Amino acid sequence: MAFIKVDNMIINTTYIAAVRLEGQDTFGEEKVSLLIAIPTFPLNQQEKTSTTSTNFYQYEWVEFHGFAAIALQDYFSSFNNVVDLMPQNNRRVLSNAKECLGS
Repeated sequence: MAFIKVDNMIINTTYIAAVRLEGQDTFGEEKVSLLIAIPTFPLNQQEKTSTTSTNFYQYEWVEFHGFAAIALQDYFSSFNNVVDLMPQNNRRVLSNAKECLGS
């Protein structure tokens, strides 16, 4: 569990369900969206034991623009924080692409 501070918001990274590194918005500003999982708790004992109540989270997209978005892009692009399964400089991907292009 880690906490990140973006502008005036502190976010527990445990509850980040997804990140969209969206690039630029229609105004040319950088944009990043985080899908935050917000825990919901049953109000009474009956809801706790009910098998129909299986959704313990509600989800909300939070958008960041400008410098906050750039900071989040840097954080979520860092190999220290995220494992990149499709790195830009992956030799196997590059060699396969060259073979397909006939280079």
